[in-house]
Formats: sequence, C-alpha cells, structure tokens
Amino acid sequence: MELKHQELSDAILKTFYEVYNELGFGFLEKVYQNSMYVELKSRGFSVEAQKRIEIYYKGVEVGEYYADIIVEDKIILELKAAECIVKENENQILNYLRATHCEVGLLLNFGKKPEFKRKIFENDRK
Repeated sequence: MELKHQELSDAILKTFYEVYNELGFGFLEKVYQNSMYVELKSRGFSVEAQKRIEIYYKGVEVGEYYADIIVEDKIILELKAAECIVKENENQILNYLRATHCEVGLLLNFGKKPEFKRKIFENDRK
C-alpha cells in the first residue's frame, strides 16, 4: 500500500539527507531551513517558508504560527536542530496538520545524527 504523498515525501527526505551531509550538525534551525528551502526550490518544487497559519477555536481566530516550510502545498516540514526528536515535537506537527488542509507532516531533526518522523492527519478527521 502506498503512503499518502509518498513520492514527494521520499524526494524531501532525500533532500534532507543531502543538506545534512553537506552541513553536518551544530547550526541553528534557520540555517537548515534556508538550506532546505534553497535545495527544494532548485529541484523544482513549489516551496513556501514561514507561511502564516491561523488557529481557530469555534470559528474565532485564537492564534497563529508560522510553518517552517510547506512543499507543494501538501507537506508541512517542521525542522529541528536538537539532540533528538521528543514527543512534544511530534505533538506540535500533529497540531499543525490539524490546523491546515495538509495531511502529511515531516519532522526533520538535524541533530548529532539525522532523524525524521512522518505524521499523517487526514482531512476527513478534521
């Protein structure tokens, strides 16, 4: 069974490892975000960085956040430069998926070793 947006996810993960191999560990998240943006753009993807997303509660806007990167208006990328991925990071990306029409989120950590988590939150559950 093919996963939702698998081909696009695979291309993003390939890019993630390329950026990681080029830069290594130890930079701020912004450096990795800028590098992912440049690399994804150069590969012909539609990429938005720091896209504002409104959060609503019972129809009233109650907050906002800025997605690190959204690719092809389908996949949200949340970038970290931490020791390791923690449960809070996973909850964060699930909340981002809940608040948008995107159904796939990739949590990418540029830590001592590269790691990622793929999260799905389908629109029919929103």
